[in-house]
Amino acid sequence: MAWYKEFDWLLVFCWIFLFTAGLIAIYSATLGPVSQFLPDYIQNNFLNQIIWIGVSILILVMIQFADPRTFQQISYILYIVCILLAIATVIWGTEAGGARRWLVIGSMRFQISEMLKLATILAVSNYLTSRRDISAEHIGSAFVAVVMMLIPSVIIIFQNDTGTALVLLAIIPVMLFWSGLPHGISLFLISPAIIAYFSVINWMLGVVATLILSTAIFFIQKRLWLTTSAIVTGSLVVAGVQVALYQILRPHQQARIEAFINPALDPQGAGWNVMQAKTAIGSGGLWGKGFLEGTQTQLRFLPEQWTDFIFPVIAEEFGFVGAGLVLLIFSVLLLRLLNIAGEHKHPFAQLVVVGITATFFVHLVINLGSAMGLFPVIGLPLPFISYGGSAFLSYSVMLAISLNFYMNRRQFSILS
Repeated sequence: MAWYKEFDWLLVFCWIFLFTAGLIAIYSATLGPVSQFLPDYIQNNFLNQIIWIGVSILILVMIQFADPRTFQQISYILYIVCILLAIATVIWGTEAGGARRWLVIGSMRFQISEMLKLATILAVSNYLTSRRDISAEHIGSAFVAVVMMLIPSVIIIFQNDTGTALVLLAIIPVMLFWSGLPHGISLFLISPAIIAYFSVINWMLGVVATLILSTAIFFIQKRLWLTTSAIVTGSLVVAGVQVALYQILRPHQQARIEAFINPALDPQGAGWNVMQAKTAIGSGGLWGKGFLEGTQTQLRFLPEQWTDFIFPVIAEEFGFVGAGLVLLIFSVLLLRLLNIAGEHKHPFAQLVVVGITATFFVHLVINLGSAMGLFPVIGLPLPFISYGGSAFLSYSVMLAISLNFYMNRRQFSILS
């Protein structure tokens, strides 16, 4: 059968649509009337993004000619190399925006944490594929997989890039659940994030969440040790959040949390970002104000409007219809990826695609949640839309690998 008949053109269409929408938004956010308020290096973002898209297209095509088993064979090596590069970034990296996440090699700057996400997904998928003994009584393999994901998360935290670390932590229960981890244990792994969210708002809400989740875990799994662990873990999370809020977090991080809880408390300071983003989204109405006509965007009220807050640019200038269309295409892309994972017969390919899907989903939820005031602003880009060469290349490579697995799904299943 001809290769083009095996190719997933729907996934490619979603990719093209999203990066085109991103280019339009980046142009408006950097080269529209707002350009008079921006330095030259920001105005160059549009051209830089086009270059990175061109590089990503070339690499996406090249990946389609690779043997799908190659990704499994190189997974551990890639994981170790990216870990070492991430450590080098902590020591010698360039700091930008309060985070030491850039490693300069020659004249190029690379955000190693972006490629580390993919390397971790590949390595953990390879490990879990070789282990089929995950159960409530035998969770040793799950523990090893968690450690494999915690190591890069901790390194990234030392880079002061909390957002990327949270993405890695968030996909742990997803990949383990797909590998056969029991529902109760999967809920136990997710529970700290849920408890932490409510504890940030109010510690009493964190306590209530701990009790509800622990009860649910007991009825699902019926393991006393697991329920006890859930209660203890939840209590530690509630206490840990309070200590972190008032003793550990830096002033700018505390300000972000306070802005999340009550943006109006400091409307000219920490609450500015969220309030302007929500104003931009709401002012777009049904059809939007028109391309290059968004007042929040063009008068430079929106912060980081070419990266973290690019969705409000789309919502303001193209309205509910434009923003809704972007979310619809995102939904199609995510559902198609899940469909690919479900159709594939090889467990390694399944796990990799599930991990990639979870990565995109977490980025989407946190980015939109930050813009709408549902989550604290932690600086996660919107996949394929936000400006950022390393991030765009990383997401495109993830998509390219998914396309490769789908196109070679019969060969991979037979030969592996």
